Amino acid sequence: MKIAIIGTGNLGSSIAKGLIKNKTFTSLYLSDKNTTAVNSFNSVENVTITSDNVLAVEQSEMVIFALQPKHINAVLESVASKITTNHVVISVAAGVDIARIEGIIGKDKNIIRVMPNTAISIGKSMTCIAANEKAQDKVEMAQTIFNQLGTTMVIPEDLVQAATVICASGIAFWMRLVRATTQGAIQLGFEAEQAHELATQTCFGAASLLLESGRHPEQEIDRVTTPSGCTIEGLNAMEHQGLSSALIQGIVASFEKINQIKKN
Repeated sequence: MKIAIIGTGNLGSSIAKGLIKNKTFTSLYLSDKNTTAVNSFNSVENVTITSDNVLAVEQSEMVIFALQPKHINAVLESVASKITTNHVVISVAAGVDIARIEGIIGKDKNIIRVMPNTAISIGKSMTCIAANEKAQDKVEMAQTIFNQLGTTMVIPEDLVQAATVICASGIAFWMRLVRATTQGAIQLGFEAEQAHELATQTCFGAASLLLESGRHPEQEIDRVTTPSGCTIEGLNAMEHQGLSSALIQGIVASFEKINQIKKN
């Protein structure tokens, strides 16, 4: 697959790293006004760094637009005449729906809306995929690409906004929880590096347990809580301070914000 990524900021460069790590292309064009984040890939075989978006589109079969919502209209308009019915157009711009893209490049184009997270750079992204009517037969192709960069889930487009909050913003939410656990460990006497390792490995273990066992979180919680024990004491103290409520409120607040972005 000949792939181009237009926009090489945090998410675009993360996708590029994942593609390069997994060798998921025959050629890869990375295009941006500022290519600082990906200049180190210039020596990688079959990777081309450029600031020419038109060239990137012309040389590719799949074009991934990894742009901020405020920039995507102008960039799409600048390359619209070069996008053919054979291209697969993928957008990872938060809050930008398929109808908006169709309005610029046409409903006759293969348009897929994809929402990965920055863990894509290490092949661990949770990526959600939705497509327009024309691109329904291209969804499997998109899954093949992004399954090599983590896990994919095909969803209706009306759930992409929610998926953005849970999966993309969710990375930051989980990072904050790991950070808080690290701070707690430091307060209990561990050095900062030790605390960080304890927190991250325990978080990784918890997620792995759920993924591999298929059990509900409460089932795993029950396995480590004993009557009058320290675990239930800590859990109850956290809940009294509103842990679950705060997380849910944060998720809802993010969802409301992304819907405002969509309106703009």
